Amino acid sequence: MTRSIAAALLVLAIVAPGRQIPSQSADEPGNRVRADQWHLRYLKSDVANSIAQGEGVLVAVPDTGVAPHPDLRNNLLPGTTTVQGATGDGRDDKNSHGTGMAGLIAAHGQSDGTGAVGIAPRAKILPIQSSGAENTGLPDDLAAGIDFAIAKNATVISISSSGASSPELVRSIRAALLADIVVVAAAGNRPEDGYVGYPASAAGVIAVGGVDRSGEHAPVSVSGPEIDVVAPAVDIYSTSYDGKYSKGTGTSSATAIVAGAAALIRSKYPNLPAQEVAHRLTATAVDKGPPGRDDQYGYGVIDLVAALTADVPPLGFESSNVTPPASAEAAPDKGDSAGTVRGLATLGMLVAAGGGYLFWRRRRRADDPPPRVSR
Repeated sequence: MTRSIAAALLVLAIVAPGRQIPSQSADEPGNRVRADQWHLRYLKSDVANSIAQGEGVLVAVPDTGVAPHPDLRNNLLPGTTTVQGATGDGRDDKNSHGTGMAGLIAAHGQSDGTGAVGIAPRAKILPIQSSGAENTGLPDDLAAGIDFAIAKNATVISISSSGASSPELVRSIRAALLADIVVVAAAGNRPEDGYVGYPASAAGVIAVGGVDRSGEHAPVSVSGPEIDVVAPAVDIYSTSYDGKYSKGTGTSSATAIVAGAAALIRSKYPNLPAQEVAHRLTATAVDKGPPGRDDQYGYGVIDLVAALTADVPPLGFESSNVTPPASAEAAPDKGDSAGTVRGLATLGMLVAAGGGYLFWRRRRRADDPPPRVSR
C-alpha cells in the first residue's frame, strides 16, 4: 500500500499536520465556542434548522472514534471499532478528530445556549473507530466500517479521510451507494495531498473541497475535476474529547458540514433517493470562480436553505444513457470502476421534456435572486 487511507485525516492543525489544534480548557465557557462557530452564520444554519434538524437520520462517522461529549450526548449511539486488534463500541477517541467531525454534523449544544452546534442537531451519530489515535488507518478497516454502517441502516456516511483504495474498500463504497446511502468524502489537504484521493474520487461519492471565511478557495483544499461542492474549512470550531473543544482547518471539517447538510435534506425529504440528495446539493450551490463547474469550487458553496426549499427538478435520466462531458469527467479512480456515472450524482444537467438531449443549467451566482421555493 503506497499511502494510508488516513494520510489526510483532514483537519490540519497549524501546530501539527493531521491533528487538531490542542483542545481548549474544559473551564472555558461554551458560549465562546458558539460565537466562534462562524460557519453556522455563514451558512444561515439557524434558518435551515427552522425547516429541518436532521430528525430520523442516522449518520455514520468512520474516523478515530467519537467521545461522549456533553454537546453530543443525546445523539451519540453505540457503534463499533474496526481497527485490527482493538475492541469497543466506537464511543472513545484519543485523537479528537472523530469527535470534532461528529460535532460538526450533529452537536446539539446545551439548553442555556452554550456549547457547539452541528448542522443537523437532531440527527443520530453512529461512531465507527476505523483509524487509530495517530490519524492512520488501513483501507480495509474503513471498508469494514462502511459495511457496519450499511448493516445498521445508516442513510449518510461522512468520510473525513483520503488516501489509497483497496479491493475491499472499493466494494464497500459500491455497496453503500447501491444501498441508497449518501456518501460524502474529503477531497484532501495540501501540501500532503496533490490530487483528490479515494473515496472522494469514486463515482457517486460527493467530493468536498473547502472555502475560507470570505467564501474563497481555501489554500489547504485540494483541487480537481472530481470536486462536487465546497463548504467552510478554515478555523472551524467543534467538540473534542474530555468535554473540551478544538479548532481545525481542512477538508475534513467541510466534509462533515456537507454530511450535515445531506442529513437535513434526508430529514425534510425522507423518500428522496441518495442521487437526488446529491443533485439537490449541487443544483442549489452558489457558484464561485468561473461560471459553471470548476476544479476549485465544483458546483459551488453549499446553500442549506436553498437545498431545503428550492424547487429542484429531478435528474430525470438513467445512468446507462449518460456520458458526462469531457470537461466534467472524473479522473481515474485508481482501481475503482464503479458502474455509477459520477454525473448522475453531481452534474447539473437536465433532460429536456419530451426530448432526448441534455443541456447545462446555468449555475447560481452569489448575486442571483433567491431560487423559487417549494414548501
